[in-house]
Amino acid sequence: MNATANQPFERTLTARMHWYALCTAPRHEKKLADQIHRHGIDCFLPLYRSVRRWKDRRKELALVLFPGYVFVRMEWQNRLQVLRLPGAVRVITFNGEPAALADAEVENLRNRLAASRGIEPHPYLRAGCRVRVRSGALEGLEGIMQRSKDRCRIVFSMHLISRSVAVEVDESDIELLPDNALPSAN
Repeated sequence: MNATANQPFERTLTARMHWYALCTAPRHEKKLADQIHRHGIDCFLPLYRSVRRWKDRRKELALVLFPGYVFVRMEWQNRLQVLRLPGAVRVITFNGEPAALADAEVENLRNRLAASRGIEPHPYLRAGCRVRVRSGALEGLEGIMQRSKDRCRIVFSMHLISRSVAVEVDESDIELLPDNALPSAN
């Protein structure tokens, strides 16, 4: 069999694999992500760094960016393998239909986390000016601009799970999006 004959089969296999948001039991995200990886399933748990101060010490912690969620790449019919794991609650659906995340959205978040140090959770927003980062490590990131004193932040939202993160950026590196409209939530 030649490589051309294999391409449709490989494309079919890949096309069935999607990212899903998996709800977890409270404070079980890291443990569940570890178990999912041990079962050979692709999993993504976004973490951010936070310095916590006590009277006698300071410590940098890796905290969950979206508490209560782990992202899993799987075929929908294999969801029970993941849902049987301790700490897994349910996969996000809309009207009983699986709600797959766009591969680009998950990869974009992965890349941004790897390139940025100033990312942190932020309250979910639905209003504000839509902007895009023009240059730098966060180039291409789109979100809602927010001002806080002399700081400029972009709030990046994942509408499927109603969660947002904020990243500090230099104001000279952003541009207003022409339509300045929020994506519709389907």
